[in-house]
Amino acid sequence: MKNNMSAPKILPWIARKAGISDELALKLWRRAVSEAEHLTGNASGAEYYGLAVERFLAIVEDEVGGTPAYRLDPAPRISWMWHHQTRMSLLSLMAAQNAYRYWQTTWENMNPAKKAA
Repeated sequence: MKNNMSAPKILPWIARKAGISDELALKLWRRAVSEAEHLTGNASGAEYYGLAVERFLAIVEDEVGGTPAYRLDPAPRISWMWHHQTRMSLLSLMAAQNAYRYWQTTWENMNPAKKAA
């Protein structure tokens, strides 16, 4: 399959935070996209994009982990941001689902189904 997914606009920011060049970040992004395509079997959809971003962050962290130990300002781990955003989006979906169930139960209690004789 041919992948036409463009790099995310946040890529230069991640590269600066990780202490790598934009060119290296783009290469790592392309690697992550190809791995995500291989693992999911397609090149579109939420699962594919989520996996591509997760793989990219993991690859960047592995790349940064190879920095010399004497460096005083280690590059921050940035995967927490992606995981936090995922959790927050799931919480809003769970809240909507709970509200729906609440109103559905209330409606059913107010208008009980009539039994056939």
